[in-house]
Order: sequence, then C-alpha cells, then structure tokens
Amino acid sequence: MKQTVVVFYGGKSAEHEVSVVSAFSVIKALDYNQFNIQPMYISYEGNWIKGPELQAPIQNSEQLKFTISETGDVLLGDGEKTQSVGQKISIAEFAALENIIAFPVLHGPNGEDGTIQGLFETLNIPYVGANVIASSTGMDKIVSKEIFKAVDIPQVPFVAVRNVDWQDSKLEMIEAINTLNYPVFVKPANMGSSVGISKVMKESELDAAMTEAFLFDRRIVVEQGVTAREIEVAVLGNERPEVSLAGEIMPKGDSHAFYTYKAKYADTSTELIIPSPLDDGAYDQIVEYAKQAYIALDGTGVSRADFFVTADNSIYLNELNTMPGFTPVSMFPLLWAESGLPYGELLNRMIELAMERYEQKSRLQNKNN
Repeated sequence: MKQTVVVFYGGKSAEHEVSVVSAFSVIKALDYNQFNIQPMYISYEGNWIKGPELQAPIQNSEQLKFTISETGDVLLGDGEKTQSVGQKISIAEFAALENIIAFPVLHGPNGEDGTIQGLFETLNIPYVGANVIASSTGMDKIVSKEIFKAVDIPQVPFVAVRNVDWQDSKLEMIEAINTLNYPVFVKPANMGSSVGISKVMKESELDAAMTEAFLFDRRIVVEQGVTAREIEVAVLGNERPEVSLAGEIMPKGDSHAFYTYKAKYADTSTELIIPSPLDDGAYDQIVEYAKQAYIALDGTGVSRADFFVTADNSIYLNELNTMPGFTPVSMFPLLWAESGLPYGELLNRMIELAMERYEQKSRLQNKNN
C-alpha cells in the first residue's frame, strides 16, 4: 500500500504565493509510482481545502488554488469551474487520514515557525522538514541570533527593537541603532523571503523603515550593513547533517538594494553562481559554521544557511532558513542538484529523513511504566 504524501501550501502569511509556486514544483517532482499525492491548500482565511488526489503531475500552479463558493462548494482558482473539485476539511478530518506523511511547503508565520509542526507532533503524524524547536527558533531572527552568539558563530552587529519600546522610548532606540554603522537593514523578526525588509542609509530614513517592518511583526531586528558577497549553502540530514556546494547571489544592476522578494522570485536577471568561487579555506569554514548553526537549533530535515563573505574572507552568518524555497529558481534545490542530488531524489531523501526522525522518536519512552 502506497503512502500518501499530503502537501501543505498557501497559508495566511504574506508569502502565500511563493508557497503555492514551491508546492507546484514539489508536487510535479514527487514520485507518483511510490506515493499517492494529496494537495492540502490553506487559504488566506485559514481554511483547509483538500484538493483532488493526484494521479499524475499537474501542468501549472493555478491548478493548486481553490476558493469556497457561497454555497460551500470548493472551486478551482477564482471559481471558473462550476463543479466542486475539493473539500473543506477540519483538523479532526485530517487526523483521521491513514498512512500519510505531511509535507509542509508553507513559508512565513503559521508555516515555518513551528506552529503547524507542533500540530503534526500532537497528531502523531510524520512530517517533512525541520522539527518544532528548529522551526520556531530559526524563524525568529532575534532568538536565533542570540543562540548563534552563544556558540560563537560570527554575525554582523545588530539591535533588537520591540514595537512597544519604539513607541515609548524612540530616542533611546534610535541611539542604540546609531551605535551601528550605516547603512543598516531593518527586518521583521519573524518573516522570510525578504518581506518587510528595508535598507536604511541614514537616520532620517529609520522611521519609515520601522513603520514598514512593524506591519509584519511586533519585534524587529536592525542589522549593520556589510560590503560582502552573499553566499548560501544547503544543509540536509538529522543527526549527521551534510552540506552542499556553496552558491552566490548576484542581483543585477541598481534595481535591488539587496536580495529582495522581487529579486528572489520575479526578476530573472538575478544570477545564482553555483559553485561559488570561494577560497578553499573560506568554504570549509562556511561548512563548519553551517553545521554548528544547524546543530545549535537542533535542526532536522533541511535548512539553508546564508552567509556574508567580505573581501578579506571574514565570514558572518546571516540566518538559518528552516523552510527554504522550492521554486524552480530557489537556491536550495539548485545547490543540491549541483552537488549531485537531483530534485526528485532530494524530495525522496527528505521523506526518508522525516520517517527516520518519526521512527526514532516513536522508540522513546514518553510515559511511566
């Protein structure tokens, strides 16, 4: 009996559309001879919509979008089809499904922050990707930075700011931020895909950038800018993580002040260089820091480690992304493809790691005898 892979995508976050595109890439590449494939779309409103079980790869991501009509029918896309094509289900109905493994492809809050991973744990359902603790700490830039600092992984200087402190003590917060060298980057603590991030060249631009970031989170992090190359590696594994070749991001022209949301997903002029021409010593150090960061967050499944490398080969960890993109232009699958693990085999390996972790945890003693 084939196991059913339930692919979760969409979600209530600002990264909904990226999630749909990532899910399309995953669903297209999964092994239909080995698995049954079940789309599970989460709408902007938070409804769980169980799409039709797929027997073969679909042709485009629009086939993964559903709406609920006034009569309660599930329709494809904006409702261009009159017949019902899916079913709105409850968590209890999902929990009743048998022989399944969850494959979350959800970016941002309620997807990569440990919340849905905690639900899978509660329901005793195996799931692909990072566990609860790695997801929650990896998503929170402030918490993860404090953890990386505790294990002596180099990072650029930063200042954490709460919305309440910005409202009540703005002058003190500005004074703290001004201890950094401009330009600085203002980021929501819990958001990915460069959403809500601003590059600030001088103090007079701070207020607008903070206002933008606070639209997405009540806590933000302000990081000192650094003139450096942007280098990424992919991490795969549970107890013994493996690290891919390094890739370099090269946004073209002056249209992007940094690797923005548009540069990642809409601008085909952004160049990804794999493998990146790094000195051997720099690459080896990046691999070591990536493993240290992964283990420090108790990483499992997958992550992408993002670094800055300066002209003198100083290396700074930017972040560990526990739910990297899986679109056709996403760095994570491209890095593994260049490292000898093609997309389809990568997905199979991720599922194997999920089952390995599930079986290992199932053997632990959780109650008194």
